[in-house]
Amino acid sequence: MFKSSEVKAHCDVPCGIYDPIVAQIAALSVVRMVDLMHAAEGNDLAYHNSMARYVAVKESEALKCKDEIRIIWGDFIKPPQIAENPEIHTIVHNIMMLGGAAKQHTSRDKAMELLTEVNKFAEIFWKIKGVKTKVAKSPYAPNEDVVYPVL
Repeated sequence: MFKSSEVKAHCDVPCGIYDPIVAQIAALSVVRMVDLMHAAEGNDLAYHNSMARYVAVKESEALKCKDEIRIIWGDFIKPPQIAENPEIHTIVHNIMMLGGAAKQHTSRDKAMELLTEVNKFAEIFWKIKGVKTKVAKSPYAPNEDVVYPVL
């Protein structure tokens, strides 16, 4: 039916749909869960139920953050972009380590470091795409700085 002698693909999915916002929201969610954990009071069943839910969400969002960054880094970032942004490997490694730390601990400082590194990654991503960025507070708790594309 199709008489194609050669097929080429740049990456797993069309590059136009890669976006670090999922990782940024996941990092914000980690910060939010840590905040909720620190604010929780009590020792009744409702407290334990809430705490279990916060921990479960913190775990899954930290993993989601790592997965999203790993996909963009592995599928989208190519050698010429690495040459222009040699710090990208260190940033990705930091995100992997901080994502693991976010799962292990309830440190807001570590959660914020994760968000900071993900924002650095987002800034490089948008630079590669030729899109300017701005920093603004997220419009929901925890109301922290996020790098957004200027569209």
